[in-house]
Amino acid sequence: MFVDSHCHLSFPELLGRIDAVRAEMAAAGVDRALVICTTLEEFDTVHRLAMAHDNFWCTAGVHPDNEGIEEPDVARLQALAQRPKVVAIGETGLDYYRLNGRSVADMAWQRARFDVHLAVARALAKPLVVHTRSASADTLAMLGAAQSAAGGALTGVFHCFTETLAVARAALDFGFDISFSGILTFKTAHELREVAAFVPLERCLIETDSPYLAPVPHRGRPNSPAYVPHVAAELARVKGLPLDAVAAATSRNFERLFKLPALAPDL
Repeated sequence: MFVDSHCHLSFPELLGRIDAVRAEMAAAGVDRALVICTTLEEFDTVHRLAMAHDNFWCTAGVHPDNEGIEEPDVARLQALAQRPKVVAIGETGLDYYRLNGRSVADMAWQRARFDVHLAVARALAKPLVVHTRSASADTLAMLGAAQSAAGGALTGVFHCFTETLAVARAALDFGFDISFSGILTFKTAHELREVAAFVPLERCLIETDSPYLAPVPHRGRPNSPAYVPHVAAELARVKGLPLDAVAAATSRNFERLFKLPALAPDL
């Protein structure tokens, strides 16, 4: 019924209890999940999870904020992204939130890393999972240039969206979807709920970004894919729609974006 379009099941908080996580998902009606890669060192674990379970898929990429790790190049990332059940490139993008005394100019290494991911997405025609934090202008500029070079063919999702309505408009204009996380349920997220009301349902995804950002009523606990129905419920409330309509639409959107078959209906 529900799909978690972005979770980190390879992180120790979840990997060590993967059987329990899967049982909790089933009990909550969460039938599929996309396991996100954040380093090349992590990829084998992420990929094993996807290969071991028929309702998991994964990505290949290096998170923009990770330092002191193996740097991706086009050949290496492209090879990983062509393995079975790898359905997207990322998560990738730009993150200037923790400059640690550096300037935006000093973050050229992040922009070079993003360029590698953009090149692989163009070459393989696979969607991007975009992370942007305190860097929306540069993220949009680079994405726009890549979109022009690709003749408008790039697709993807801005995950865990927390940006402005203007950024949402730009992402939608590029043909990208918008994914909402448990932040949507937070008491202070008034502007984000305005964005959620604006984004067409056919362009919305839902996610947990677990083990982080647990939604109300689970704040303060490790997050889990089993909690994604709370995000769906808040999105339904904001849009004035039945929960099952939001569950069905976000599942269809997941299948479209990541080129996956629809689940067979229950008999």
